[in-house]
Amino acid sequence: MKKKKSEGSILLTIILAICSIAWMYPIFMILMNSLKVESAITTAGAFELPTGETFAGLANYANAINSQGFLASLWYSLFITVTSVIAIVICCSMCAWYISRVQSKISNALYYLFVFSMVVPFQMVMFTLSQTADMLKLNNPYNLWVIYLGFGAGLAVFMFAGFVKSIPLEIEESAMIDGCSPLQTFFKIVLPMFKPTMVSVGILEAMWVWNDYLLPTLVLDIKKYKTIPMLIQYFRGSYGRVSMGPMMASIMLTVIPIIIVYVLGQKHIIKGVAAGAVKG
Repeated sequence: MKKKKSEGSILLTIILAICSIAWMYPIFMILMNSLKVESAITTAGAFELPTGETFAGLANYANAINSQGFLASLWYSLFITVTSVIAIVICCSMCAWYISRVQSKISNALYYLFVFSMVVPFQMVMFTLSQTADMLKLNNPYNLWVIYLGFGAGLAVFMFAGFVKSIPLEIEESAMIDGCSPLQTFFKIVLPMFKPTMVSVGILEAMWVWNDYLLPTLVLDIKKYKTIPMLIQYFRGSYGRVSMGPMMASIMLTVIPIIIVYVLGQKHIIKGVAAGAVKG
């Protein structure tokens, strides 16, 4: 019996190792090509390691940073991601707490509306969204968090509501007996207990917002504002020629921060998802 378990664990480890290598290989290939000279990045040589003749050092990274307004785009992406995640975490945790504690037809209807929003395809609303954003002056990086709050609320409320059901109601009742108002109860008692789910929701939403290309392209004025995913599409020369070296370098500069965030918070993601899966 023990042998079977050990053989099963070894097989599972091998499968996970193979999957990890397969997942990391595209990133490794982008890294290799970001260190090559432009002439070496071809269909035939894309899978070859840099040599003494093809090695470009950090020249592609310098070109990526110094051209196309990379630093401005980095600021826009960073601002949009941080403000959107903060808004989603704070607003959705409060909403989920209210829905879970106030048992009424309205709160139940709100909960199912949030859950339903997760399965609505973005393509159904994107044209209407673009017109509405222009009308409400949301077509700039400093107001885009409002739209991300709406689209990210479904998953966040679902996870927070599942976690609230695991919190004993007596803790909140004790706080109210001691004189805490509902807001004080939430921010002093409930919010600190939300930490695992807050971290997991924050990381998942940050990965989505940081890498999103379609929504900013539809909403933002691309002549004035470009996020990092949008900027990558503009590494083009004359006659449609693509500057592959700087493009690969910009992709690496875009991918590395979010990978670091994910690696540092992956254990919290598992805890948060498990905590949000509690059934009432």
